[in-house]
Amino acid sequence: MGGTEHLTVQREGATLVLTLNRPEAKNALSLPMLVGLYDGWVEADADDAIRSIILTGAGGAFCAGMDLKALAGKGMEGQQYRDRLKADPDLHWKAMLRHHRPRKPVIAAVEGYCVAGGTEILQGTDIRVAGESATFGLFEVKRGLFPIGGSTVRLQRQIPRTHALEMLLTGRAYSAREAAGIGLIGHVVPDGTALEKALAIAGQINDCGPLAVEAVKASVYETAEMSEGDGLAAELKRGWPIFDTADAKEGARAFAEKRSPVYRRE
Repeated sequence: MGGTEHLTVQREGATLVLTLNRPEAKNALSLPMLVGLYDGWVEADADDAIRSIILTGAGGAFCAGMDLKALAGKGMEGQQYRDRLKADPDLHWKAMLRHHRPRKPVIAAVEGYCVAGGTEILQGTDIRVAGESATFGLFEVKRGLFPIGGSTVRLQRQIPRTHALEMLLTGRAYSAREAAGIGLIGHVVPDGTALEKALAIAGQINDCGPLAVEAVKASVYETAEMSEGDGLAAELKRGWPIFDTADAKEGARAFAEKRSPVYRRE
């Protein structure tokens, strides 16, 4: 398992838990964190035993965005990772799920601040859970900046445009309840239990056929901007082969025998 000084990696059964671990800075993005994140996405995709991913933060915060000191040219921790960035100049965008989409489902477990770059990473996740005191928002315009992590493109596709524009143009904070009300997150839970809820959802996903899960996720994103006709054709092309897999046959047998299926990605 990988990880860096600002990103911890832990296995919970078939779930890989990636934890942003820089609590003294409310988990503001650093180079070690970005390298660890990207490596975590790659590890999850490469390991067939991993069926879901959870992204969370340490110390009661999710992510307060980019380290503005680094943006101002005052240096960034983790100089030893510079070679990784030179070798792959797109690494930071892949880490933030702007230019990379893991094939496994990604669940966000949010406590505390999830603002600026935190809200941008959030938009790259698939299922989102937040503690009731969590705070969301895209603060870039208040600082004279642009939310270049993908928010002007993705946010309006995930929530109604009027809400997307208000969030983008006012730079104000949103409570977890308000974020749920506009559809940015799916679950609001008592503080301190977001990870527990995310693990429960991950467990439900892990019990399903992994080939089917991955195909369903891929189809949802692939067809999002297609016409209905093109989308249905693409869905059939991706979904029909799943019925010929050993996993599908195992699912049918288990149903008939009234037992839990044992899937092997076949």
